[in-house]
Amino acid sequence: MHQKSILSSGKKLGDARNTLIMLHGRGASPEDIMRIIPYLNLEDFSVLAPQATNFTWYPYSFLTPRKQNEPWLSSAIDLIKDIVKDINNAGIANDRIYFLGFSQGACLVLEFVTQNAQRWGGVVAFTGGLIGDKIEKEYYRGNFSGTPIFIGTSNPDPHVPVTRVQETTAVLKSMNASVTEKIYQNMGHTISEDEIDKANQLVFNG
Repeated sequence: MHQKSILSSGKKLGDARNTLIMLHGRGASPEDIMRIIPYLNLEDFSVLAPQATNFTWYPYSFLTPRKQNEPWLSSAIDLIKDIVKDINNAGIANDRIYFLGFSQGACLVLEFVTQNAQRWGGVVAFTGGLIGDKIEKEYYRGNFSGTPIFIGTSNPDPHVPVTRVQETTAVLKSMNASVTEKIYQNMGHTISEDEIDKANQLVFNG
């Protein structure tokens, strides 16, 4: 399963006011997702980016039945829980912990925070949605208490249907998240400059 292998950037954990957990996409690495750090407002942040075993958080599409992606999916969720615990132990409360992911990493970020809904610092999902062949609401509990969440995606996207993004937004809003969803026509499977601007404006705004 997933080992705890983490790259860090920015201030030392515990010296910064906030911490950002960044999750890379399938076939990528922490170094890949961390390339966008210079474009984000992360002046008073420590940044932690774990490495998925074999460069993937779970083996199949996020739209396959959940059981087919086990035990990898649960292992990935447990790894994030463990990282959150380490951040808490460094004296940083959950409302100062932020999450960002791209593609498979965005799906995992959304899955983790919705299974553990509370007031987080903020969430950025670049092209992702909740996991499973259908959304099973019994997995999701808690109250986001106004946590700012930005989800950006392309229409169309080769991996993430817009319908799943919209269903995900509806679940998050029903759990009291402050969600901004932006659908970009024919953007492709990438992170755009406008998405980074939105993330800074809505989530990393101090």
